[in-house]
Amino acid sequence: MIGTSRSRRAATRLVGFLVGAGVLVALLVVVGSRLLPDLNPFATETKDRPQPALLQSLQRLDEYHAARANLQQVVDVEQDTKHIPSFIKGERVVMVASGDVDATIDFSKLGPQAVQASWERREVVITLPSARVGRARLDLDRTRVVEHDRGVLDRAGDALGGDSGNEQRALLLVAQRKLDAAARADRRLLPTAERNTAQMLRQLAMGLGYQRVTVRFAKPQL
Repeated sequence: MIGTSRSRRAATRLVGFLVGAGVLVALLVVVGSRLLPDLNPFATETKDRPQPALLQSLQRLDEYHAARANLQQVVDVEQDTKHIPSFIKGERVVMVASGDVDATIDFSKLGPQAVQASWERREVVITLPSARVGRARLDLDRTRVVEHDRGVLDRAGDALGGDSGNEQRALLLVAQRKLDAAARADRRLLPTAERNTAQMLRQLAMGLGYQRVTVRFAKPQL
């Protein structure tokens, strides 16, 4: 009986030892899996690359309307007939043409090189095409004819059903061209557009976590 009791106690101790050893091994596996990557010089690390997200945000802007100029031009068109006085054959129209034009930045074709960002989301450099002037939009509600003089023969022609529709379209085309020229001559429009765009992009990038944002514009193509 004494031998049997000793055998049981020995077996109990052996089982307890094995259970304790198993628990210790499990703890070493859990703790080691957390510590070994820091100690292993060849361990791999996954980094989040934020650049594509910012680039996609810019591309979704497509064509950004960064500034708008309100324009007004006087259009003075006179048609005379050689050797005939203007009060007999001739026409003069004075129109005040009003409209607006936008300066835009094209984001639709930006490539990966347009956004150079640090992986730590600390600094980003954005390079954009230069601003460009769009087509002027003629505001017919604010455009008006202030003077219209016609010779006797022209008035008679209108009474008989002259081609006034084509004449009006031609006059509006002249007004459109003058507004386009005025927009291109405005030295403040393009710098204002680029300044507004840079400010918008700084707010966008900082909202994504960047601390330093640099915006550059390419030289305009001549």
